[in-house]
Amino acid sequence: MTATETGFKYRFEAAQDTSAPTLLLLHGTGGDENDLLPLGRMLAPRAALLSPRGQVLENGMPRFFRRIAEGVFDQKDLAERTSDLARFIETMGASHNVTASSLIAVGFSNGANIAASLLLRFPDQLAGAILMRAMLPFIPEQTPNLSGRPILLLSGKQDPIVPLDQPPALANLFRSAGADVTLEWAAAGHGLTQAEVSKAQSWLHQHLFS
Repeated sequence: MTATETGFKYRFEAAQDTSAPTLLLLHGTGGDENDLLPLGRMLAPRAALLSPRGQVLENGMPRFFRRIAEGVFDQKDLAERTSDLARFIETMGASHNVTASSLIAVGFSNGANIAASLLLRFPDQLAGAILMRAMLPFIPEQTPNLSGRPILLLSGKQDPIVPLDQPPALANLFRSAGADVTLEWAAAGHGLTQAEVSKAQSWLHQHLFS
């Protein structure tokens, strides 16, 4: 585990294939920099993995930004924490040769939401994203340019945390920005299924290894 001047503790695993993208792994509430490493290895065994720990604590559980209540985000904190994550990514460019042209966010729940915020606020910092159980974090005043950016949304039809209208709203916002969006629904709750992991593997290789 390493810490940067941006304050993030993180794990980094170098690529076994230099042509593979780097996966930016963003955990859910209560997770840490180790949580999504196994998933990252399943999705792209030879890719580099960059996994930071969220800097906010909610009842002792790490998160990437504060919330006022379930599903109600602290918008000021979200904006500030998204900028902090953007600076962290820039720092990684120098220390680990992480480039925006090959950086793919893989976020779950709270991590998916800050990844969505990153796409909307800093569209040039990611080459694409896999967002698992994401919500619409905010509506930007100006639609960003995400032309051709591949984005996969994995959502659960029985998710007790994410309202059913949220994934389509987020997908439509990304499409209005020009992104190539795939929205997949699973007969599942907030947890990810093995079938969805397989779909994410196939999607990743189709869009980013072809």
